[in-house]
Amino acid sequence: MMLRLLSHRWGQPLRIRSSSPAAPPRRRVLRPALLGAALTIALTVLSREIPSPLYEYRDPPSPDGLGKFFLGREIAHVMGHAAADWLERPEREAEEGTGLLVPALRLEPGGVVADVGAGTGYFTWRLARAVAPGGRVYAVDVQPEMLERLRAHMATRGVTNVLPWLGTEADPRLPPASLDLVLMVDVYHELAQPYEMLQAVCRALKRGRWPSSSTGEDLTVLIKPLHKMTEAQLRRELAVHPLEWVETIGTLPWQHLVLFRKSRPPPTVVPPP
Repeated sequence: MMLRLLSHRWGQPLRIRSSSPAAPPRRRVLRPALLGAALTIALTVLSREIPSPLYEYRDPPSPDGLGKFFLGREIAHVMGHAAADWLERPEREAEEGTGLLVPALRLEPGGVVADVGAGTGYFTWRLARAVAPGGRVYAVDVQPEMLERLRAHMATRGVTNVLPWLGTEADPRLPPASLDLVLMVDVYHELAQPYEMLQAVCRALKRGRWPSSSTGEDLTVLIKPLHKMTEAQLRRELAVHPLEWVETIGTLPWQHLVLFRKSRPPPTVVPPP
């Protein structure tokens, strides 16, 4: 099972430099020899405890935020359908290297994928081609207007293995144990109920596979601060779910892919003091 969350960079990018000019694309992986040390570090930084109460509320909210906080992060406003043209801007490929993302997912024909926060379907049709023949893509969004645009784009491209799927702020309403991968591109930071949504996503992922996610950090990317997210914050928030980090891939210019696997039992709620 895979879960991919993509958001823009904040701070300095977390990458490993190679001394070899012919080295392959940079990525950080949990190697068996380093597993014990890596887990020790993770357990000192990441909490498996679910906060209680789940959310904090502060007034006034930031101009681009809800005034609602999860594990110290203010949740950003959702980008409305009126701004959907930004998702299809011609320069997006050059800025974000979007053509590199889907190949990095290593999808296979026959796979079942969910594009959560699919918007206009910018990545949906690319995912659909990657799992054809025999595979399908659930294109999930909470805005019916986005799904209408997505349907039009799929029809124009002749893509027939996409299911437009209306979800809610707390639940994508996906079939349980049905998905090989979930992709979120610049979406997670806008989830109004991130804990509940990720619970539902985990239920939809198949057991024994690997979820993945993507995020990024870079002060030079001209995106509003609440619409960026650090890898450290992402990993902190996903640590309260039955997910474990697998690797981080840093080949995209504005973002990097952070992959997680569904494997361990969920943590228990910690009561308030």
